[in-house]
Amino acid sequence: MLDWDDIHTVLLDMDGTLLDLHFDNHFWLEHLPRRFADIHQRDNVQEVRRQLTQRFEAARGTLNWYCTDYWSEQLQLDIPALKREIQHLISIRPYVTEFLQQLKAAPQQVILVTNAHHQSLEIKMSKTGLRELFDHIVVSHDFRAPKEDYQFWQQLRVSHPFDPRHTLLIDDTASVLKSAHRFGIKYLLTLLQPDSKQQQREHTDYPGILHFDEIMPKPAVKTP
Repeated sequence: MLDWDDIHTVLLDMDGTLLDLHFDNHFWLEHLPRRFADIHQRDNVQEVRRQLTQRFEAARGTLNWYCTDYWSEQLQLDIPALKREIQHLISIRPYVTEFLQQLKAAPQQVILVTNAHHQSLEIKMSKTGLRELFDHIVVSHDFRAPKEDYQFWQQLRVSHPFDPRHTLLIDDTASVLKSAHRFGIKYLLTLLQPDSKQQQREHTDYPGILHFDEIMPKPAVKTP
């Protein structure tokens, strides 16, 4: 599926790609509505969930959608603190650690590219211990443009030079992959089951994998 000899840079999404999306889905759709109802003394959790979902959808694809500061202000809640309440649900997807360790020993540049806010990133890196397996970590908030925006890729290439013709991006979000495709990134892969508690996706716009053992890079060749 992949020509590792032709790939010089590997760009990896975090949520739904390296990490199970179940944590995020459970937080925004279940935990947050319940805690919002508790803190703001609302009786109808179902109605709270419906109203919050509408607000989330209105911001989808923008930096605000991913911004913990924005939602903390909008909802009058400490979003990072509420995330820590269920951080035991944060989990690494199967074979991800092995995949990253293999890449660490390979010649490719490995960059985590995430729309997650710095606060969310810190919670997840502290929980998983994956930080040291990347050459660089890039947060879209620092570019003031989400990965869905063409501008993100332009700024990424300036800050961390790479050749799109020799680059692999793995991401679970179709709109992000579409943006990267427009930018000219040659190798694009998605995940068939970003959330382990949901059904496997049957139709995706880009080639998909279930687990990372399907695309393990070539072992590094030891020189005499």
